[in-house]
Amino acid sequence: MTRSADPSTTDDVWAELYEADPSIALCTEPIARAWQLLSDVLGADRQVLVCGNGGSASDSEHIAGELAKPCALARPLDAARRSALRAAGDDGYLADHLHGGLPVLPLVSQAALITAIANDQGGDLIFAQQVIAYGRPGDLLWALSTSGNSLDVVHALRTAKAIGMSTLGFSGPTGGVMAELCDVVVRLPGKNVPAVQHAHQLVYHALCLTIEAERYAP
Repeated sequence: MTRSADPSTTDDVWAELYEADPSIALCTEPIARAWQLLSDVLGADRQVLVCGNGGSASDSEHIAGELAKPCALARPLDAARRSALRAAGDDGYLADHLHGGLPVLPLVSQAALITAIANDQGGDLIFAQQVIAYGRPGDLLWALSTSGNSLDVVHALRTAKAIGMSTLGFSGPTGGVMAELCDVVVRLPGKNVPAVQHAHQLVYHALCLTIEAERYAP
């Protein structure tokens, strides 16, 4: 079980975010809902699948890199896992150097699979096919698209909803088609693609830091 919490009380992360870009402060309500959705899904031991194109593909991998391993805090393994490693022959090295990780999987990283799907089925299905393969009811699909209209992202969101997954979208100001398919959509400001992507990065870093703090802060 996760504890419900107001992310604005987590150190100074949120204050620093809104100071860095005051226009993002207009999005506090959907950002708080995004935080709660992530907290609920990860607290239920479900996984988060992340996807996007171009710069958003890089962001998908970046998000996984912040959550599947330590971001800002140490995450020492619990006694049960340390004991299991010893029983498997670990001399202490693994127990001392491995850290807790959250199940966050980028759908953009498997070049052989993605190109096979694009070649055999269609380039607009590269994420939806992976959602079919990996997604389960109760999991979350986190989709990033500055326009909100990227067809492969839209197909993935529709597939996720059909499976019974939760859906979280990061978009630009309009939200695009994806707004209709997301349980929570964060429409971030920006006059062009780089500006929107920069806002995405600021917000997902804050989300990752506070999600980590919820689970691993002493």
